[in-house]
Amino acid sequence: MDAFESLVASLLEREGFWVRSCVRVELSKEDKRFIGRPSSPRWELDLVAYKGGTNELRLVECKSYLDSRGVTVSAVDGSDQRYAPRFKLFNEAPLREVIFRRLASQMREQGSTLPDPQVTLCLVAGKIASDHDRQLLREHFDKNGWLLWDDEWLRNALEKIACGGYENQIADVVAKIIHRGRKKTRSARV
Repeated sequence: MDAFESLVASLLEREGFWVRSCVRVELSKEDKRFIGRPSSPRWELDLVAYKGGTNELRLVECKSYLDSRGVTVSAVDGSDQRYAPRFKLFNEAPLREVIFRRLASQMREQGSTLPDPQVTLCLVAGKIASDHDRQLLREHFDKNGWLLWDDEWLRNALEKIACGGYENQIADVVAKIIHRGRKKTRSARV
């Protein structure tokens, strides 16, 4: 698991989710034919988060893009052929349908979920290309029933950690150090 995925997993755990990383979804021969990938290996998901109390199963794709242009709506909706392959679950409905169904079945068979979990596709983006992209992405995600967690969501979650009780997690340590540094800077300016 990379650092960005680890941070996101930690934030989701604080919201009551059990989180697994690098989850591989088993695909049958029929599934592979249906999605047009007859020789595809098992499909790998960045994070899978499950909350037993509400029977929510979230497939979480993590794109930090911190030192790049950022996530664009054209990549996520598939209209930008260059970057669309990075967002296959978002812009390929047959693939998404198979992955949702197979993951829910696989998790249920393993005893990891209750029957018929509510499956939601999520994107965590460390950087969005522009305010225009952010607005269009939010509209696109709302229309499709997906969740978009952007840099604003990340900042708010880290601020909440900084103001809360301490846990011995990397996110807590970093959030509290930055928060305390900002408080000192603000009081020095006053």
